Amino acid sequence: MSQCLFCKIVRKEIPAKILWEDDLALAFEDIDPKAPTHVLVIPRKHLASLEEADWEDRQCLGHLVMVARELARQRGHGESGYRTVFNTGPDAGQSVFHIHLHLLGGRQLAWPPG
Repeated sequence: MSQCLFCKIVRKEIPAKILWEDDLALAFEDIDPKAPTHVLVIPRKHLASLEEADWEDRQCLGHLVMVARELARQRGHGESGYRTVFNTGPDAGQSVFHIHLHLLGGRQLAWPPG
């Protein structure tokens, strides 16, 4: 999708503080962090949300989770804990319709989240 904000980040048309980049995924700092670590992990392939994904996307989606785990470990959150979240649809708080996994850590996180 040419007008998608995250697709523009993938194409390097919009700057972002990129922390991870490979053939399937990109990870970058959230511009409005909700925790000391707040990273977005996205697929290079445009998928609007988890509802748009199909079984063929399972390898890519699993890859996003493993990238988040690696970044959490790099930041020292492996032992203390971290949260990974996919918001799916407007009622869940999804505001950019390119699937993205939030990695949050670096402080005590409340439950339920909201």
